Amino acid sequence: MALRSSEDTYDVWAPAPSRVRLVLDGQIHEMARSLETTQDATGWWRAPAGLDTSSGHRYGYLLDDASTPVPDPRSLRQPDGVHGLSETYDPSTYVWGDAAWRGRPLGGAVIYELHIGTFTPGSSGSAGAEGPSGGTLDSAIDRLDHLVELGVDFVEILPVNSFNGRWNWGYDGVDWFAVTETYGGPEAYQRFVDACHALGLGVVQDVVYNHLGPSGNYLPQFGPYLTDKHASTWGTGVNLDDDGSDEVREFIIDNTQLWLDTFHVDALRLDAVHALVDDSPTHLLEQVAIRTAALSAATGIPKTLIAESDKNDTSLVTPREAAGRFGEAYGLDAQWSDDFHHSVHVALTGETSGYYADFAHLGALAKVLTRGFFHDGTWSSFREKYHGRPVDTERMPGWRLVVADQNHDQIGNRAIGDRLAATLDDGQLIIAAALTLTSPFTPMLFMGEEWAASTPWQFFTSHPEHDLGLATARGRIAEFAKMGWDESAVPDPQDPATFERSKLDWGEVDGGRHARVLDAYRRLIALRRSQRELTDPALTNVSVDLSEEERWLVLTRGALRVAVNFADAPATLDLPSTSVLFASDASIAAGPQLALPPHSVAILR
Repeated sequence: MALRSSEDTYDVWAPAPSRVRLVLDGQIHEMARSLETTQDATGWWRAPAGLDTSSGHRYGYLLDDASTPVPDPRSLRQPDGVHGLSETYDPSTYVWGDAAWRGRPLGGAVIYELHIGTFTPGSSGSAGAEGPSGGTLDSAIDRLDHLVELGVDFVEILPVNSFNGRWNWGYDGVDWFAVTETYGGPEAYQRFVDACHALGLGVVQDVVYNHLGPSGNYLPQFGPYLTDKHASTWGTGVNLDDDGSDEVREFIIDNTQLWLDTFHVDALRLDAVHALVDDSPTHLLEQVAIRTAALSAATGIPKTLIAESDKNDTSLVTPREAAGRFGEAYGLDAQWSDDFHHSVHVALTGETSGYYADFAHLGALAKVLTRGFFHDGTWSSFREKYHGRPVDTERMPGWRLVVADQNHDQIGNRAIGDRLAATLDDGQLIIAAALTLTSPFTPMLFMGEEWAASTPWQFFTSHPEHDLGLATARGRIAEFAKMGWDESAVPDPQDPATFERSKLDWGEVDGGRHARVLDAYRRLIALRRSQRELTDPALTNVSVDLSEEERWLVLTRGALRVAVNFADAPATLDLPSTSVLFASDASIAAGPQLALPPHSVAILR
């Protein structure tokens, strides 16, 4: 079944119960099993004709002999939270102002990742009786000018679908079609996308299809949405290839089209696709790619799919028409490379515990800069097995890998959620920015890194269930066992102060080190726009020279050189140049040799 129209708003797929009743504005209506005999229609229940489907009606379903209604699996609005009744919302009533927006491709772009709840302090700016308030989609609109001045092209927002509680990273969502009321609901979401497009910014929406949150998941009461066939660390797996999986797959595919078509989103970031275990003849990801390509063709606007995967396998982003000749090909557009983050992080911090151990040498960074992954069939000491597959640098464009020196995972999944700015000096922060923004990949920034934000970004939850909150806190500590971090320093995710600490402080943007680092980010992004070598996607046109002993590295991009001194001592390189396009230190000048102060970077022609 395709994405529901207004006429079938109350129809629901529920093969599990033997009786389904619709509760609409307090009135109970018997529903009838579909009389259609096609396999696709099996399990659907139809509502009586003539019911009002306009916005603002509360409804839910009574399954079998239950006396308490449960929300609609495809609810677009949950005004009273994930355990309350659904509310009808007609997105077609919103008057869009982005008719002139034609989108933009991912190649050559810069992404800015943010979390709505902590990007701004929120409308009230003060703590209420139940704890602090958070940012909203409308308050985020007020800060979009900052992103335009920074020079980014896409705004990527962490998941916004409905979850239980008042604040959350977003990965515990259970109502995949509903925009959480905490952020303003679906109309506020439409206003946000519209505002981004008006300013020339594309929107990337982070979506989660590999698991559901621990509270408010009523899907199993309706049908076989979950299966024990492929259990994971999140529990039972989403049913992609077991009995009844056809409708579950359509449920997910329809959700992608809700964001990309109905809500005008330009791209999706697909969370942890390695956990989408699917033994079907055509993998779900390939089906999503097929549907998304059709939407791009129909609208004339590029629609992009970006995968998060820990497999280091470019079959995800290999075009479908290359299947067979080059092995599997799922046809997604891009995927994350955490190896880039790890190699930059270790080069700057010297931290080599846990999964950082294999990146201890500058050679790891050189390999990532030229080949995309470090683990491409090599031994991973953290995983205790060989990991990854080689990248075909002759054929794969570099922009297909999204890289970052900081992101929500790599900051928030540290014991205390500390950013690089907490331990590195300004020169080192600018080195991180320069490597990210001059790499042959698609760079992504995490909110606040561009001004060396002093606020941490910690893991926070607000589970109303006491036992669930305790289990989350204990599980958090257990996750850090292999990293060697101080478990006693881990903040309580359930403490409202953890959420409050994680909000950006916009008052610090224009002062001290924050202004200096922000100026560097703006100049680097502008340079990336003006110098074609820096957006050249050919990995074969990238090379690296380095000295492990003296701790310097030179990245070559055509006629440009990005020279970095990681060391605490000055470095002099035999690197003649006619001009310095960017320098993190005013003393750096062109000439027959290049003198680099400690912790500095220069871009030369």
